[in-house]
Amino acid sequence: MTLYPKLITDALATVTYAGTKKNIIESEMLADQPKINGNSVEVVLIFPRETDPFLKSTVKAAEAAIHYHVGKEVEVTIKTEFKSAPRPEDDKLLPEVKNIIAVSSGKGGVGKSTVSANLAISLARLGYSVGLLDTDIFGPSIPKMFQVEDVRPYAVEKDGRQLIMPVEQYGVKLLSIGFFVNKNTATLWRGGMACSALKQLIADADWGALDYLILDTPPGTSDIHLSLLQTLAITGAVIVSTPQAVALADARKGIDMYTNDKVNVPILGLVENMAWFTPAELPENRYYIFGKEGCKRLAEEMQVPLLAQIPLVQGICESGDSGLPAALDVASPTGQAFIALAQSVVTVTNRRNAERAKTQRVQTH
Repeated sequence: MTLYPKLITDALATVTYAGTKKNIIESEMLADQPKINGNSVEVVLIFPRETDPFLKSTVKAAEAAIHYHVGKEVEVTIKTEFKSAPRPEDDKLLPEVKNIIAVSSGKGGVGKSTVSANLAISLARLGYSVGLLDTDIFGPSIPKMFQVEDVRPYAVEKDGRQLIMPVEQYGVKLLSIGFFVNKNTATLWRGGMACSALKQLIADADWGALDYLILDTPPGTSDIHLSLLQTLAITGAVIVSTPQAVALADARKGIDMYTNDKVNVPILGLVENMAWFTPAELPENRYYIFGKEGCKRLAEEMQVPLLAQIPLVQGICESGDSGLPAALDVASPTGQAFIALAQSVVTVTNRRNAERAKTQRVQTH
């Protein structure tokens, strides 16, 4: 007897898959044309998930159907594959995350990642469940700041999908593109590739239930920012700047990006970083290296809270480089400053949620 594919597919068409109440062919479960080698037939069936309750019965029924309709002497091998569940629509992403806070700045070098890291740790110290997403695809710094540069996240299966498990350190769930690329090699990606990678870190990760997800955003206003605004309903933005006039000019652009009528993300407040320098040997002295209270004046002008003034302290830089952020030492002056910042962020976030409707994602047309 000569075997050919249609004989096999006709036999499979007599088998009903209980999951759809249709036959195997109508349910599009046949991965490819049956492979025939003499008297042997190999069939690959695709099931929704490995835990499909109808898997074993369907495989047995398919094998029996081929033997009945084609011939008992046919040697039948049936292999199974599984398709991942579809990614949730953007409106249904991160349903267990209560607040999404973007830490942003119009300018690089103002300490935005330092503020993000220490804010996240301080919120965790206050008892909140916290995640920190490093959205700077081209200059990720969070793995180094948390002393987890050599850690590689692993995947877990959940609801039929393969999800990335965030790395946990200092009570904070972390994800960064830095976990997946060579730390000594430049990431030479076009904007579309970077945005796609960012979408995976958001949508294909098991963030679980969080009180706060902190977004450490790249400097400026770029494709990454637009991708974030299109993907997530951001609760509010915290703008970081130094008191320097040139930094404040860029901070204004960052504020405008969030508050323009197409975006409408509330500004929760401003953080003045490197507000002054106090040498260890002269603890009562303050030297205003980058200008005095420029961020405070901008906050007053924009009618938003000044959440904190963080001094320029050598220890903050050293602790970030060593992977032991300053907020870990709650008893230190800088640790206290970041705890105060976290408490302010909680206060303004609660007020924002009480007074304003939930932010809507930016719609693309």
